[in-house]
Amino acid sequence: MHDRLIGAQRTLMSAPAHQIVEHLSEYLTEQYAVAALELFQVDYRLSELVPLDGGPAVTHPGAPAWRAFDHLAEVVDGAALWLPVAVRGDRLGVVRITPAPDDPRLRAELAEIADLLGHSLAAAREGTDRYAVAARTKRLTLAAEMQWGLLPGRGRTGPAFALAGQLEPAYAVRGDTFDWSDDLDRLQVVVINGHGEGVAAATLTCLAMNALRNARRAGLDVADQATLADQAIYSYHRGAQHIDALLLDLDLRTGVVTAVDAGSPRLLRLRGGEISPVALEAQDPLGMFDGTMYATQTFTLEPGDRLFVVSDGIVDATARGTRYGENLLDRFLARSGALSPLAAVRSVIGDLRAFIGGETVDDAVAVCLDWTPPGPGDDRRQT
Repeated sequence: MHDRLIGAQRTLMSAPAHQIVEHLSEYLTEQYAVAALELFQVDYRLSELVPLDGGPAVTHPGAPAWRAFDHLAEVVDGAALWLPVAVRGDRLGVVRITPAPDDPRLRAELAEIADLLGHSLAAAREGTDRYAVAARTKRLTLAAEMQWGLLPGRGRTGPAFALAGQLEPAYAVRGDTFDWSDDLDRLQVVVINGHGEGVAAATLTCLAMNALRNARRAGLDVADQATLADQAIYSYHRGAQHIDALLLDLDLRTGVVTAVDAGSPRLLRLRGGEISPVALEAQDPLGMFDGTMYATQTFTLEPGDRLFVVSDGIVDATARGTRYGENLLDRFLARSGALSPLAAVRSVIGDLRAFIGGETVDDAVAVCLDWTPPGPGDDRRQT
């Protein structure tokens, strides 16, 4: 690693959690003759890039800041250099650096430093509220606060996959959520379609998600994970409350997916520009009955396949007496193949907002997963 990059890393590691941007800006002024470094974080709705210290947000989709965010690439706009800030595929925002260096080697170094900043921001969020608060354009409800605190992030990439998810309405979501974990050659994904209102719905989802994580971290397969979560919910609510869930376990080497459909959200596959449902036998929702035993089902992906999981809050959304419905959703998803997973879920939610003319009344969740196994001789490594 270049000496200046090592210096930037040390600066980020030694800075107080709430001042890492300021300390990094001072370092770049000394080493790169940078006049200003500004951080813009993406907001909870994925619709604004919000400056850390206030000021107008960037909302126009074609703006240089959004091009850097969407394409994970540098964008030079006059005297400004825009760079994406992300960590393992989870896009946090962008930085604007002025003036933009003419030397492409310096810009490449600054891009690496922006990556280091992403990792530092992810760690700093555990110790300060500054960045979480600055990314909000309005106050979260208590239920939404609980739900966002559950999430593993909004995106993740690895050598053989890319995925992303989004909740809606972002600032008032109640029961819908998602989770994932990648380990060696496996990727496990859970999508929950919650029930109920407010904090009661969020509490039920928290119980289900933590039961599923507890079982997963104990090394249980997805069928036993569902069984344990089912028992946890039933023992507390005695069947009065239940939750719909889809559990997926993808073998990243072979593309074989082991699934448990517990009254789950809608699962769709995009292959060769054609969208089609993945047929799974629906089993009882988690917590509905005492002693439910869950069985796994399998299906196989082909390289380049894309999976979508969407909750009924999208399909059943209604505006002016018209239901959004499966046909409109399928047509929209079929055109999303050129988009990244995050751009795809952002577009789905954006299309839904446009359809209903505002935020959804019901909860909605969308998750997009691409399986992109390395080809022969392709030695990809996650960064």
